[in-house]
Amino acid sequence: MNKTTPSTSNALDRVLVLEMVRVTEAAAIAASKMVGRGDEKAADAAAVEAMRMAFDELYMDGTVVIGEGERDEAPMLYIGEKVGGAPGKGPKIDIALDPLEGTTITAKAGPNALAVLAAAEEGCLLNAPDTYMDKLAVGPGYPEGIIDLAKSPTENVKAVAAAKGVEPGDIIVCVLDRPRHADLIAELRGLGCGVVLIGDGDVAGVIAVTDPDTTIDMYMGQGGAPEGVLAAAALRCVGGQFNGRLVFRNEDEKARARKWGIADKDFDRIYKLEELARGDCIFAATGVTDGSLLDGVKRLRGGKMTTESVVMRASSGTVRWIRGEHRI
Repeated sequence: MNKTTPSTSNALDRVLVLEMVRVTEAAAIAASKMVGRGDEKAADAAAVEAMRMAFDELYMDGTVVIGEGERDEAPMLYIGEKVGGAPGKGPKIDIALDPLEGTTITAKAGPNALAVLAAAEEGCLLNAPDTYMDKLAVGPGYPEGIIDLAKSPTENVKAVAAAKGVEPGDIIVCVLDRPRHADLIAELRGLGCGVVLIGDGDVAGVIAVTDPDTTIDMYMGQGGAPEGVLAAAALRCVGGQFNGRLVFRNEDEKARARKWGIADKDFDRIYKLEELARGDCIFAATGVTDGSLLDGVKRLRGGKMTTESVVMRASSGTVRWIRGEHRI
């Protein structure tokens, strides 16, 4: 892979947009070797190493703002790490990444494991701490402000149903299958809603609200804050609305948030889409295992592999679906 020099002054050059897919492809291919092997750490490590190497081939001066953790927790792709093949020379770009979204999924050969990243110009992605986040998302085509985390799940479902012209019981909601969501699930089913439970991979779960083929209208529940920023970047590119509110379980998590620039006054803040991912941004994902968004890596005879990826850009609203064929 040759380093590609941008042809315009725009930090997110269109050439770089397509190059980002190579990064997620590399991570997905590496992780796919561990599908069904029962080793979450090995799968994640393979994806991280491959993604790190692929970044170094890109002409950019990148900084990881959401990554594998702090420097003492992660040997590679830690928060604050510089990536890219042109430090001090290339366009300054902030990167949010999850080399393997769905480590447990991969270890168990389940659906919807992805290699994902988001990129934006410097300062445009929220430095979300590694805490939980309350999330609420809906697809495109609704009036601005149709959803609001300050309101109850019932109120939000009724608002979306009214805007869609259906009964609340006709709304389908995606929720992460966790004990902490028992009350939420009971409330939704009490309205007659269909509830799609997913075992992991809430980036794909949020993005599902933008695809009519999934029939999912809304995403609700609590998941990782870094994944919330990644999902917000995707929605910025294809439309939809997102609310996120950080959730802190202890003082240590609050201290970590302060370290990454979250002020005490914002601990209960409801972040809107544009506050999580601002300006022009790119979202790229490659399937590791088959899922609702993308097919996984297929290893074929003769040393060939196929991948399926999506890359989106906010400024143009372009969504490209890319099928790659690779030879070992």
